[in-house]
Amino acid sequence: MAGDHGAVVELAELLRHPEDLDKIAFLKSEFTRKKAAIDGQLKVGLKGQLEVTQSGMDSISEGQRTVNQIKEEMMKIDKLCAEAQNMIQDFPNINLVSQVHRNFTQVEAMKANIESFDGRLKDLELLLREDDQDLENQPNILKVHYGLTQLRDIRDDAMDQIRRASDASLENHLQDYFTRLDDVIEWFDDHLGVACMNLIPLVQANNEGMVVRLALIIEEEEKSDKKVKALQDAQREYKDLASRFKSMTSGPKQLRGYKEKFLKAIESYAQPRFDAAEERFIELPGKLDKHMRWYFEDLYAVKQGMVNLMPKKWKIFKTYTDIYHRMMHDWLIKHIDNPDLSPPHMLSIIDWSEKYYAKMNKLGWDQKDLQPHVLDAREIELIREYRQLIVKSVDEWMDRMFAADRKSFIERKPDTLDNNEHGYFRTKTLGDMWRMLKEQTAVAGESGRADVAEGVFDAMFRALKSRQNIWQRMVDEESMKFKQPSADQEGMQVFQDWLIAIANDQIACIDDNEDAGQIGYLTRFQQDLEPLVTPKYMAHATTELDTLRDGFVDLGTHCITIFVSLIFKVDFRSTIADFFTPKWYNEYAMKRITTTFDDYVGDYSKVLHHSLLDILIEELADELLVHYLCSVRNKGVKLRRSDLFTEKFKDDVLTAFEFFQNLNTRADLANLVTVDFAIIKQKWRVVDKMVRLLEADKGGVVLVYEEFKREYWDLQMNWVEAVLRSRDDFDRSMLSSVKAKAAEVYVERGPETIMSKVK
Repeated sequence: MAGDHGAVVELAELLRHPEDLDKIAFLKSEFTRKKAAIDGQLKVGLKGQLEVTQSGMDSISEGQRTVNQIKEEMMKIDKLCAEAQNMIQDFPNINLVSQVHRNFTQVEAMKANIESFDGRLKDLELLLREDDQDLENQPNILKVHYGLTQLRDIRDDAMDQIRRASDASLENHLQDYFTRLDDVIEWFDDHLGVACMNLIPLVQANNEGMVVRLALIIEEEEKSDKKVKALQDAQREYKDLASRFKSMTSGPKQLRGYKEKFLKAIESYAQPRFDAAEERFIELPGKLDKHMRWYFEDLYAVKQGMVNLMPKKWKIFKTYTDIYHRMMHDWLIKHIDNPDLSPPHMLSIIDWSEKYYAKMNKLGWDQKDLQPHVLDAREIELIREYRQLIVKSVDEWMDRMFAADRKSFIERKPDTLDNNEHGYFRTKTLGDMWRMLKEQTAVAGESGRADVAEGVFDAMFRALKSRQNIWQRMVDEESMKFKQPSADQEGMQVFQDWLIAIANDQIACIDDNEDAGQIGYLTRFQQDLEPLVTPKYMAHATTELDTLRDGFVDLGTHCITIFVSLIFKVDFRSTIADFFTPKWYNEYAMKRITTTFDDYVGDYSKVLHHSLLDILIEELADELLVHYLCSVRNKGVKLRRSDLFTEKFKDDVLTAFEFFQNLNTRADLANLVTVDFAIIKQKWRVVDKMVRLLEADKGGVVLVYEEFKREYWDLQMNWVEAVLRSRDDFDRSMLSSVKAKAAEVYVERGPETIMSKVK
């Protein structure tokens, strides 16, 4: 169950977003490939393990037979000895004399060895001193080893005999006597260690003689240790029987472990080189292959120059490779498991795995021969961690920047906005945001992996869309505070400045001007993205970029719409309420409105992007028209034919037309306003339709409505009813006839008209 849960968690991590479903085919093939590789490794490993196990069992069986044969032969010998003693007359006396003679001979030999011990030791010291002057060649090392082996045997035999004699004082005296031998052995070991630590340089320098001498010494010591081990095993299992055969108690008595020291020296030689490579790697993570060049040069030297100089049974090339590979594995895993590992270092390690196995293949090693896997087969996990590291950085940066924007926007303190080189209002974090995205794009691109870059870009798309949505929600929430009738209007101008700045930001993201050689942030982002992703993902990215582009346009337009709506809700709240009431006839409300428009356009034309200025003017015209038409619902509206209201309608329309028509000719707006006045005029023709509904005879109202409906398919009955009710001659039959006609008339739907906003 725990394994299933872990698989579900990992699958959920891989498929976090809907667009990740496109990767299922790739993930399936990747997991199938990995499973096949693992199955193959398991089969090879199992086969090898079975072969090793079978070979071991055969060796144990063979060894058991050999031991039994030896045991039987020794028992036969023991039996023959016992029988011989009975066959020979006076055997006890003869045996005693023989033992005395043998002991005398051994004492003479031991006495001679002890007397010559000091001189022979001095000779070895002289040879070692000569080798001190030529450590690269050490011509006397074989002589020294042979001499030390003899002196060691002498010491071991002497100490063994004295221990059997159970004389503690003599044992201490002998130990003191042999102390100098330990010093000479240590001296020799130092010489041997120097040779072992410089084995590869010796091979590279073609010093084959020194390498062979070293190999002979290590091989001889290996044989000696095997004999000692066998003797110790025999003495432990057949102590009583073994003690009766003196040949089994002569020779070396202790394991010296020179072969193990030799293998340790290989590791000790490589470790400082790994340490040096680590220092360079920390400074220049992208040059790992250069930092590790020595690694492959060492193995190449072993393969080319050492194999023929060492005993074949050592398999020296495999021995070196196994040690070096294990050290490489441990070195890389240590860095991978470091929580402070930076993205460039992690990326370098991820890329190194493939390069490493390629280089090892050139040396003749397949990946399956090198165990464990140099990265524990964690590449996919590491790639996901690397990608997640960048995504986390992007999210954290976006959150921090938007938190700063949110705080400044809600508090609306002075000097929280910037002006660009054209004087347009801008928020302070927009440039920083796109600069951060460019930097993180570069980090993702350094991976050289499309899957990493694509995962990062998915996160960026989500962050940008989220930023658009949050801005729109915040703008709506803050605007509602000013639209309430009893709301405090303090800070409204700063809020309007923010609306302009946010709208300008959106245009800056998509403001491409090929003639001026100017491109917007989003296009630059697209140019950085394209080289890093696959063609398949680029199709998805194009859709995302188009969505973002539309979102920037929508948010910018929405800010202008909110800006205009505030003007009507706050500045014109009382003015709009007087339209079509008795007060309307004697005042110039439309003139006051256009004058206010003039002030707003004049003030904000200098800080609003020129492409948004046209949208602002169009929104002012549309919003004014909608409010004007909807004013028929104002309290106290009753349009009497005797009041000549048509002239007042005409005066209002002409006043509005005068303002909008003159915008294109104003000197302060030169080359800024490109609004087509004819479009505005066409929209305002609907006022004439309204007037005709008001002034038509009762019998002609139905025909006027039908014509109105056919031209404006989204004309709403609720508004028509409000217009009819404002007539001084309204009655129920008029409304009923219009509704009956509405049920009869079929109008094909088309694009929305201005009447869709009039309710």
